[in-house]
Amino acid sequence: MKTLFPQNNFPDTYDSFEKIFNNTYNGIAILTLDGDWIKVNDSICDLFGYSRHELFNMNIENIIFRDDLGAHERKYDRLMHGKINRYRVQQRYFHKDGTIIWVLISVSLICNKKGEPNYMIWQFSDITGRKRNQDKLKLMLNVVREQNERLSAFASIITHNLRSHSGNLSTLISFLEDDYTLLKENENFDLLKKAIENLEETVSHLTEIAKIKEVDKNKIQVLNLYDYVEKAIYNITAIAKNTNTTIVNYIDEDLCIKAIPAYLDSIILNFLTNAIKYRSEKRLPKIRLTATIDNGYVVFKIVDNGMGIDMEKYGDKLFQMYKTFHYNKDAIGIGLFITKNQIESLGGKVEVSSKVDVGSEFSIYFKCA
Repeated sequence: MKTLFPQNNFPDTYDSFEKIFNNTYNGIAILTLDGDWIKVNDSICDLFGYSRHELFNMNIENIIFRDDLGAHERKYDRLMHGKINRYRVQQRYFHKDGTIIWVLISVSLICNKKGEPNYMIWQFSDITGRKRNQDKLKLMLNVVREQNERLSAFASIITHNLRSHSGNLSTLISFLEDDYTLLKENENFDLLKKAIENLEETVSHLTEIAKIKEVDKNKIQVLNLYDYVEKAIYNITAIAKNTNTTIVNYIDEDLCIKAIPAYLDSIILNFLTNAIKYRSEKRLPKIRLTATIDNGYVVFKIVDNGMGIDMEKYGDKLFQMYKTFHYNKDAIGIGLFITKNQIESLGGKVEVSSKVDVGSEFSIYFKCA
């Protein structure tokens, strides 16, 4: 019978082990159960900056960062009692030059013929760069969080003050109209009055936007999507009837999502009323509502056969504040801006596909309950 390798070509087992041990990229060491070095490869010397002779004359605890001395304790005890076969820990060490390095360590045992622990094998991977990047990311996130909190507080103060001033101006205009009736016939006074009304409307919009912030997880509830859609459809029954709009709800009656009731009401109503508002005069308006589960999200879709949107021209501006895309006298360009922020504050997202004179499809991703 033909063998795969001639017997006399097999390499010496010990020599092969030595080559593998010393040429492995990660550090490998054999230690006593008390933490004294028995054997180390070249990568260990490169990692810590010590020669083999220097390492063999010190205990491993001599170079462990003081705060990390107990990192192994609980897992080491379980390993010694046979409850686990190996474990991993992250630990800081002092390099010979005094710098601190982060190391991911994998620990396993070498047992004697009786099955009793004899030595330990430690495998070392340098993760200093990764930890530094993680620390930088945490720092950046903290800075962003602080800035968001400051901006939120600033927005609240500004909107409060603007609301007070615009309210005062409206009151003064009212007093002037009562005291000087001739002002009602003054063109400049009419312009001033209209400007103050516009200011109040803008302040109202800014107030709504300032309310949008990261949602407190304790306020999020498990909500039945079908029930909320049915309630929204009922609330716009008159509008749908007056425009001959057909709304079909294909959503599973047991499908639930994670959301805040007020936000969910607002989101559904905004998309439904928009679908009716931007209906096509060429055909009877129809809105189809569906929902599917996709990778932990419920994808709620609102499909209409309305005027559609030129996505190449307006796609990147669709959810921006005060952007409108049809000549509708009631459009102010704030509804979609607020709705998108509400969706994202719940941990979801919204996607759009649309074609002019065909219709639009909005896909809203809610976290699945």
